[in-house]
Amino acid sequence: METSVGFARLGDAELENLAPYAARASWPAGFVVYQRATVADGLFIVGRGRIVLRSRVRAGRGFVPWIASPGETFGSEGLSSAARYATDARADEESETLFLSSARFRAFVREQPQHSLSLINQLMAERATLLDKLRELTTLSVEQRLISTLLRLANTNTFTRDDGRIELCTSRYRLLCELVGATRESVSLVLGRLTGDGLVERNGTTLIVSPTLLAERLDAGSIDAELALLHVGDGQEQALH
Repeated sequence: METSVGFARLGDAELENLAPYAARASWPAGFVVYQRATVADGLFIVGRGRIVLRSRVRAGRGFVPWIASPGETFGSEGLSSAARYATDARADEESETLFLSSARFRAFVREQPQHSLSLINQLMAERATLLDKLRELTTLSVEQRLISTLLRLANTNTFTRDDGRIELCTSRYRLLCELVGATRESVSLVLGRLTGDGLVERNGTTLIVSPTLLAERLDAGSIDAELALLHVGDGQEQALH
């Protein structure tokens, strides 16, 4: 069962085509690029590093709908009229971005229609990913959401080692919980179960995760979930009759 859409990214050539229209900026690790509810304009494209988008739920807790990696965008709500940013945006590590104001975006579309289609395609692919994540939040278990999140991180080379496995240290644990949309306790229980099943390797305080093994687990869990939904659906239909 598919749990996420494809992972699109703008390539180096597409970023070069954008560069003459955009303002380039560098952000140190931890720097807040913008805050929720402030006036928004245009959009950002990540050239290097990672930008974390976070919604603050309450003191000490938040939800992370998106981590923008190289070739991905963020802040595109600024392309709408009278826009305000929907989340906070913070550099997770030293990062570099291209900023395309609304006026420069319109100029890019007008003067470079073929190249602008690549950017619009990127925006639509990211929107589809966010919609798919919303579906996961409402239909998948914590374990399935955790595995899906880890697979998405692996596909975008976020927190991955040279061998393709994901390395989770204590400093990344909170971010993982906010990506999954679950409490630290719930995520810890699932990771403990996955470790016991041999899908996650513990090295001191660091967890090493193999995406291949997780994908197999997710496929099996998705099939079980579909069968359960079928049984529920049959019961409801019989009750109606």
